[in-house]
Amino acid sequence: MSDQQQNLYFIALIPHLELREQMKAFKEEMKEQFDAKHALKSPAHITMQMPFRGSDEFELHLINSLREFASNQNAFKVQLSGFDCFSPRVIFVKVADHEPIVSVHSDFKKIFKEKIELKETVLTQKLHPHMTIATRDLREKAFKKAWSLFNEREFEASFVSKSLFLLKHNGTFWDIYREFHFNS
Repeated sequence: MSDQQQNLYFIALIPHLELREQMKAFKEEMKEQFDAKHALKSPAHITMQMPFRGSDEFELHLINSLREFASNQNAFKVQLSGFDCFSPRVIFVKVADHEPIVSVHSDFKKIFKEKIELKETVLTQKLHPHMTIATRDLREKAFKKAWSLFNEREFEASFVSKSLFLLKHNGTFWDIYREFHFNS
């Protein structure tokens, strides 16, 4: 099967609706003020596995493996605090404590490698948990203005991560496709 016929997925932690709406408002601000709208193509999330492709047959195996993995995880709190950037294109909301997410990701990588048999080159190796509000279409000149605006802005929020989410690309944007609840 060629890549064009395969589905595009990624795996993430997604906050509750109210927090997703707050993140969407930041993304809308980026769109209106800086013409950066790419981040609006996905719901607010913390990426656990970068986009990868798979067939419909692979999807069934993926769903079963994610369900099993999630059932062995415990819920944990994610604290968000302020803004940061990957200059010169990305602005994001910072995750205050990376440890719980990195720990889940470490277990997740083992499962992905062994059970799902995702190639090492596709597997997200190093994680820097964050929630993107502007990304690849934020031009360098606009980035400087946007970053000066968000650099000093305060933002505090938290959510309990109770699930892992599989997102699937529909050709235009990312849909929340499946939710896999953690044990607790």
